[in-house]
Amino acid sequence: MSNKTRLLLSIVIPLLVIVVVVGAFLWQQHLSSAGGGAGPAGTSTGTARSLTTVKLALDWTPNTNHTGIYVALAQGWYAQEGIRLEILPFSSNVSPDVLVSTGKADVGISSTEGVVTDAALGQPVISIAAIIQHNTSALVTLAKSGLKRPRDLDGKVYAAFGAPYETAVVSAIIKHDGGKGVFRSVTLDVDSMQALETGRVDFVWVFEGWEVIQAQRQGVQLNVFPVTRYGIPDYYTPTIITGPRQIKEEPDVLRRFMAATARGYEYARQHPREAAQMLLNTAPKGTFPDPGLVYASQEFLSPRYADPGRQWGWQDAAPWHGYPQFILDTGQIKNNAGQVVRTLNFDSLYTNVFLPH
Repeated sequence: MSNKTRLLLSIVIPLLVIVVVVGAFLWQQHLSSAGGGAGPAGTSTGTARSLTTVKLALDWTPNTNHTGIYVALAQGWYAQEGIRLEILPFSSNVSPDVLVSTGKADVGISSTEGVVTDAALGQPVISIAAIIQHNTSALVTLAKSGLKRPRDLDGKVYAAFGAPYETAVVSAIIKHDGGKGVFRSVTLDVDSMQALETGRVDFVWVFEGWEVIQAQRQGVQLNVFPVTRYGIPDYYTPTIITGPRQIKEEPDVLRRFMAATARGYEYARQHPREAAQMLLNTAPKGTFPDPGLVYASQEFLSPRYADPGRQWGWQDAAPWHGYPQFILDTGQIKNNAGQVVRTLNFDSLYTNVFLPH
């Protein structure tokens, strides 16, 4: 081998070694930034994983209907699933359904009534989980009012919240108890329970797991008429919703979101006090002036998130057919043209496919 060849090799070989080493390093960095090192169930194997932002629109200020979400946040389970959850503050000016259907939120909190109304208007959203397995809403009156049963509500004043189906549902409850179903509705700019306690209205429609417990803690005695005991089909309220676009374009993100969310609610089922504490700690400061209400409400709701032996979030066909048909039969649900909607494809209103199996 000539001296010239030896000189050339002494220069080229070290350069090749450097190129190979640098190339291997850069390739490893590429794998890390792409999240290629994520292990099973969202665990980390030492490489960085980029987070996907998911925007959640609440239906009200944080409360025990939302506990599983705040538990999953507090425990870091969304991050484990590669999600950075952004909870949008509740706004009385725009519903979660609108935020979801317009793409300003990826998921939201709604109800069967909302999903049905949206579908009728041609702005569909889809329920992907039932937060509570059975309806826990009720009409209530003050115990001292003497209005001891629904038929006593004929001719009385009701604090309405403005839904199209509302009057028909309340009327049906009264008729089921033998009344005429005739009452006067008023829409107020104050809290409905406050209006009840100050005598501005005679009865309101509330959730047993929050307003009724809150009244009890304040020494306000109520008569409580659960809606499903008076002829109203059982239905899901609240539910977690998403939109057709999100289902088409982000199915993996929705599955990961629901994996963390379901984990949060399953934990809350088994550990009500610890879950309530996580809600208190994680929600914005000042949300709960009475922490005792959160603990009491959580004790009420935790066993109601799902029936014994059933998976949290699972939705059956019967509630998505019975109650939706009931509110369509009222003739108050209309499309964008103002025409009464009598039928819908009820099976398109919900899905269980994003729940962990």
